[in-house]
Amino acid sequence: MHLVNQHALINGTRISHGIHGDGEPVVLIHGTPSSSYIWRKVMPSLLAAGYKVHLFDLLGYGLSERPQDPSIDTSVTGQVPILEGLLKLWGLNTSHIIAHDIGGAVAQRFSIQSPERVKTLTMLDVVSFDSWPSKRTHEQMQSGLEKLIKASDVAHREHFREWLYSTVENKEQLAKTSMETYLDFICGPVGQASFFQHQVMHYDPKHTAEVAPRYAELGQNPVQLIWGADDAWQVEAWAHKLQAAIPGSELNILEDCGHFSMEDQPEKISDLLVDFLDRHKDG
Repeated sequence: MHLVNQHALINGTRISHGIHGDGEPVVLIHGTPSSSYIWRKVMPSLLAAGYKVHLFDLLGYGLSERPQDPSIDTSVTGQVPILEGLLKLWGLNTSHIIAHDIGGAVAQRFSIQSPERVKTLTMLDVVSFDSWPSKRTHEQMQSGLEKLIKASDVAHREHFREWLYSTVENKEQLAKTSMETYLDFICGPVGQASFFQHQVMHYDPKHTAEVAPRYAELGQNPVQLIWGADDAWQVEAWAHKLQAAIPGSELNILEDCGHFSMEDQPEKISDLLVDFLDRHKDG
């Protein structure tokens, strides 16, 4: 099944998106350095439970356009109008939102700005406060992005292969299933350059720090946090800090689970998502 099988012009840029199933609308927002592909193992459970799944690749990611124009904003803040444009295209006034990694920052900004449009908010291993970039990524940025940007395709691919292995506990499974797909999106003549232009260049905690003082407002709607106990990018302490900032939020910590939690524990996550959505659905 192709997750994103349609294309739309949103604010003049081409966004790849997909709609699957029937029922109450759910919107899935991925993070970096991934794409909507990361949802492939949890989407079937949402469809089976009677939800209509809407998902897309962020601008500059996956199958969406990688704008050459440097003035086009592909930061977390710049992605919020893309989400709004898609919601308009999809005809969604309210929806359940499920977000991962920096997709969580997009969801936070949107939910604080338009709480009436969010039925529930689920955040998996998301960035918050000044929790990002991760220590390892920050060290890479400090030691000189120029060197990484100019690396040969082979060197680039191997460097980021190792980086992606740090997102999971079950490295063998990632190698067998999806590692090459993730690498394909950020490697090669287009992928390597656009990865730095559209993703790494915007690893800036200001996008969450700006709204962090307002995190309590997220509690106007039901909020669930799901976290990998072994998340090396967004360590568990951030999960507790975020839960403390959002009144009434639920937190589930999953053992044997890293930052790409949907790769390590898709069944447990699927169960948590369906249970939470079912408790807060219409009727």
